Amino acid sequence: MNSFTPFARMPGAMHPLAWAALLCLTSAAPAWAQADARLPEVTVSSSGLQLGVSEMTQPVSVLEGDALVRQREATLGETLDGEPGITGSHFGAGASRPVIRGMDGPRVRVLSDGSELHDASTVSPDHAVAAEPLLATQVEVLRGPSALVYGGGAVGGVVNVLDGKVPTAVPDKGYEGSAELRAGSAAREKAGAVALTGGAGNLAVHVEAAGRDADDYRVGSGWAEGRRVPGSFNRTGTGSVGLSWVGSRGYLGLAFTRQNAKYGLPGHSHSFEGCHTHGNHLHCGSHDEHDHDDDGHDHDHDHGHEAVPVVDLRSERVDIRGELRDPFTGFSALRLRAGVTDYVHDEVEEGSVATTFKNKAHDLRVELQHEPVAGWRGVLGLQTGQRKFSAAGEEAYVQPTLTRQWGVFLLEEYRLGEWHGDWRIETALRHDRQSAEAQDSGVERRHHGTSASLGAVWRFAPGYAAGASITRAHRAPTAEELYARGLHMATSTYERGDASLRAETSRNIDLSLRKTSGDTTFDVSVFHNRIRNYIYGRTLDELDGLQLLQYSQAGATFTGMEGRVRQRITQRLGVTLFGDSVRARLDGGERLPRIAPARVGLRLDANWRDWDGAVEWVQVARQNRVAAFETATPGYGMLNLGLAYNGRTGSGTPWQVYLKARNLTDRLAYAHTSFIKDAAPLAGRNVTAGVRVSF
Repeated sequence: MNSFTPFARMPGAMHPLAWAALLCLTSAAPAWAQADARLPEVTVSSSGLQLGVSEMTQPVSVLEGDALVRQREATLGETLDGEPGITGSHFGAGASRPVIRGMDGPRVRVLSDGSELHDASTVSPDHAVAAEPLLATQVEVLRGPSALVYGGGAVGGVVNVLDGKVPTAVPDKGYEGSAELRAGSAAREKAGAVALTGGAGNLAVHVEAAGRDADDYRVGSGWAEGRRVPGSFNRTGTGSVGLSWVGSRGYLGLAFTRQNAKYGLPGHSHSFEGCHTHGNHLHCGSHDEHDHDDDGHDHDHDHGHEAVPVVDLRSERVDIRGELRDPFTGFSALRLRAGVTDYVHDEVEEGSVATTFKNKAHDLRVELQHEPVAGWRGVLGLQTGQRKFSAAGEEAYVQPTLTRQWGVFLLEEYRLGEWHGDWRIETALRHDRQSAEAQDSGVERRHHGTSASLGAVWRFAPGYAAGASITRAHRAPTAEELYARGLHMATSTYERGDASLRAETSRNIDLSLRKTSGDTTFDVSVFHNRIRNYIYGRTLDELDGLQLLQYSQAGATFTGMEGRVRQRITQRLGVTLFGDSVRARLDGGERLPRIAPARVGLRLDANWRDWDGAVEWVQVARQNRVAAFETATPGYGMLNLGLAYNGRTGSGTPWQVYLKARNLTDRLAYAHTSFIKDAAPLAGRNVTAGVRVSF
């Protein structure tokens, strides 16, 4: 996992992966007794019990260190795109949210060190995630029993972004920090970040800042609309200051973070202004054919940024974090996470504010970890939050809403070390309640439900582990799914909510097999997720590209696999086969929209002295399993490579210079997970160079 290029585990064809997994099981058997080449253990802080990756009962992805430095992109979705089972929603260059195993939006919970990020990204894919990848120190992706600790609604998974904004220790030498500069060719991007922690005695202070300036990005060759996507620019600035009191048994601190961003919304069309519904049909009687033609001309790609709306975003957030070890008799740790967010963004068209979105929210999370009782060790906790969302202006398709949530949870583990190998059993239980009120109409809906999970990991031989988990999860509908009604021009839809929607119930089975030592290492998993009352946007009608989406419910099934197999050829050379695939359909056989196609890839990595690098080919299949009113997406292949040099100054300060290239063949490619895939293809050839210093 130290390859330089994005870990685009080219999930793809199930047959090659299955063959590779079987091959490694047989060929690696003689190496069980060997102690060579063990992958370093990584602690998953969001696991609830501070477990290592090898101890998890379900697949987990962790990006940290050099791998994270070189894989970071402008958005969280792009950063994680290519990790096992993960793609990005891709809405131009400014907004991209992780899509996990075919699920996105509110089914994927994004956290800032255990506290939920309250932005507007779950409302619409054109809204950015208020997290800066350049300032992240570790990114974790959870699925299964541990994910229940953060909410039963996270049926897709949990993404936890760790940072250093609240210091947890006083630096040994009084200070520590890092600085990074990078530049990319496709969007003429210039970006940089700096972080510094200092302190003395029991006090520690942390300051950090990051900035990005990127123009419209260049797509692959052959796009009929030109070489660059108009309105795909991204200008972002983030700053944070934090203060902590650190003692021998823990810490307590707070941080203030402000983020400002301006980015364009490609594919935005005004031709649908005035469109409305007649029953289950769309009507745009205010626009005759001439009007449509004029509109299409006005929004020609040659008009630049003035032709596309611009998001002007401001997010202010206060985080409170703390941990106390051995707080009471019988308990080993008390943890606190709380956040208050004031989020607002304007959508500016031709110099005037057309729509303003606001989200004022707060959440509180308390965890208490107990000592073993009859062999069981675990954590119990309470989580509560409130979200007040409003939209005003031309695209106010959701009336102001107030959502209140609270939940209680319990996570327990039991270890068996004598019965046919090393066993770890994990179980989780959570109860959630939610009320969602539409403040204009006064309609209020309440939902509650209980989620439970049982998992086990069996280390049946040195370096080998098999995992299994069964999860029953509850997800209440969001306020947008309940109360939406109106035009949403960013996604070219007219959305209608349904206040009678019931809660979803997910039943997921996850099986995994991994090997972490020896010349052959691998991690392969399969899953089957059956969801009752699955909530989705059902397309009832289409008119000139505008779709009428009615939030509806039906049974749905998600089935797939993901995996990676690496073979060490020599001490300094290795080859990796990776891939993933997911299929999703409703009970009646209808396909679900925007499901990522299968991917498969091959990577060759090498290291020599202070150098390391990798070259990989990623093949993405054609996606022709499409929903009604959805178009197929052609397949494509991408050649990526990376190179890094690690050095030290005369005083011993480590530094790194890196170079990475994506889509070297300049292939024209489309993201099937995107609402605007045709208006904003993926970036073409992009060469990024950067330098990072740690001190």
